[in-house]
Amino acid sequence: MGTTKVKDVLTTGEVAKICNVAPRTVSKWFDSGALHGYRIPGSKDRRIPLNQLIRFMKQHGMPLNGLMTGCTRIMIVDDEQDIVEVLEKILEDEAKYEVEVAKGGFAAGLTAEKFRPHVILLDVHLSDVSAREVARQVKANPDLQLTKVIAMSGKMTDEESKGLMAGGFDGFLRKPFHVRQVIEAIEDAMAVVY
Repeated sequence: MGTTKVKDVLTTGEVAKICNVAPRTVSKWFDSGALHGYRIPGSKDRRIPLNQLIRFMKQHGMPLNGLMTGCTRIMIVDDEQDIVEVLEKILEDEAKYEVEVAKGGFAAGLTAEKFRPHVILLDVHLSDVSAREVARQVKANPDLQLTKVIAMSGKMTDEESKGLMAGGFDGFLRKPFHVRQVIEAIEDAMAVVY
């Protein structure tokens, strides 16, 4: 499955998914001349040739790994090794996601910058920095504005988990979870369109 042929010409929506930005951001890049492409005659639709996109991404230091796979990038932030290993394996094998792992909140910030995940699975009980703080930083980073953050916890009451949803998280998973639930939570979060 992993070898999807990348098309030679992309729509703004496709570019948005690859760069993990909002489609209107791509339109702005296009209209300002930063990203070269052309309009379909007689319509407003913009088209961006792949080679132009790659040039643009390199210029702006964007990782090209999302380009080739076009697959959903998931970042797991959790210091429980066994949970992480199982999650990583299943998300890569079953759901064909690209997965990166950060052991704690500090690492999470750096990894997210480079990896630009679509969804972050964030353990709420990190030892080094508060999960809310991590979520807040992700949401405050313009490059990560489309990244969804799903909280994970085995210790929270329903009340507390509701509080999370109000506190900037896009979803909640109760540990121990079933893998199906994880994949569904990710798909749900991804489906939320602003």
